[in-house]
Amino acid sequence: MTTYIMLANWTDQGARNVKDSPTRLDAAKKLIGSMGGDFKSFFMTMGEYDMVIIGEAPDDAVIARFCLQLAMLGNVRTKTLKAFPEAAYREIIRSVS
Repeated sequence: MTTYIMLANWTDQGARNVKDSPTRLDAAKKLIGSMGGDFKSFFMTMGEYDMVIIGEAPDDAVIARFCLQLAMLGNVRTKTLKAFPEAAYREIIRSVS
């Protein structure tokens, strides 16, 4: 599984309905699960982003579909980073010529 870091902000709609956010989070976890992925960690944050999610998905296409489906709901906007674990990082660095 590939690891992704998702940085999310509430839209105006999402902020207006912030009390529904825990229910939406549960639905998002169920959605990513139905796609073969998983949320490993979820954080509400202060600063530039409202939420940070560490998740896993089988491939980039799955996480792209997931983020598009979230965007279509209109409650959050995401930025997604593909993350390389330390072992992969070390291999990548070793392979640099």
